Order: sequence, then structure tokens, then C-alpha cells
Amino acid sequence: MLGENIKALRKARGLSQQELAGRLHVVRQTVSKWEQGLSVPDADLLVQLADCLGVPVEELLGTPAPESITPKAPQAVLADKLGALTGQLAEQNNRRRRFCKWVAIAAGVAALLMLPPLFLSLWMLGVGLPSGTSIGTIGGADGPTAIFVTGSFPWGLLMGLCGCIALVVLGIIMSRRPE
Repeated sequence: MLGENIKALRKARGLSQQELAGRLHVVRQTVSKWEQGLSVPDADLLVQLADCLGVPVEELLGTPAPESITPKAPQAVLADKLGALTGQLAEQNNRRRRFCKWVAIAAGVAALLMLPPLFLSLWMLGVGLPSGTSIGTIGGADGPTAIFVTGSFPWGLLMGLCGCIALVVLGIIMSRRPE
């Protein structure tokens, strides 16, 4: 919600990300990350941002005007909102880590399933096919169930196995990477 509000208010004022970043003394990528919801400004920058956009901090954070008689201190409102936004970012990072972990698990299972056919193919190449056997098609060659047996190196299985191993390594790295 904060990112959408920043973007809408920036565009309503006719400012580019670069212009807003210059006024706040940050880089354009920082403003972009705020608008995409990948990060949030700290409390000081949030106050400066609200001033640059000409709105109160509560409106920037998307909080409706309080109806109570005793309003909260601005620091308390900022602390509450920044705490909520930080919690949302932490949950997004946790979901991303869980996804990477499951990708690694699925790729590991796929790699394990590819090992027996690869070893069998390599064994048959090393030992050789029994004499009198033909290399060709088993079953009907005209249907989708045709199985081809060849005497060449199983490059497809090897590449598939390497790809699965690469996915396992990448998934482990991404699930353990500090954010």
C-alpha cells in the first residue's frame, strides 16, 4: 500500500523517480524499490517524503484520519506502520525462501529418478549389448509409446541430471541467502 501511495502521489505531482530521489538525497533505485514494495523508507525519510509530496505522513501510509479525541504521537504512528511494513517484507522473504527450498527438493527428487536410467545406460555401453541383440525400436514405432534403444552415450540423461543438480544448488543457495 505504501508503494502504491508513493507512486500515485509522485505522479500526481508530476515528479519522476529521479526528481523525487534528488529531493530526498537518495538514488533513483531506492525510490523504485519503495514503489515496488521491496523496501520501505526509514522514519526520517518517510517524514521528508511526505513533505516533498505535500501530504501528511498518515495519508502517505494509507491510514485514514483518526476519529478519536486523543491522537497518537506521530512517532508512534510511524513506528506502528513501519513495523507492519517490515513484517510484510519479512513474510515475502520467507515465502521466497520456502519456494526456493521446494524447488531444490523437487529438483533433487528428479535427479534421483534420473540416476538409475543413466547408470543402466552407461553400464550397457561399458559391458556392451549381448550378442545377437539388435539395436532399434522396441514396440510399435508408429505410436507415442515407441521406445528407442541406441548404443550411443546418454547425453540427454546426463544434461538433465546436471540441470537438476544445478537447480538443487541454486535452491539451497537462495533459501539460505540472508536478505
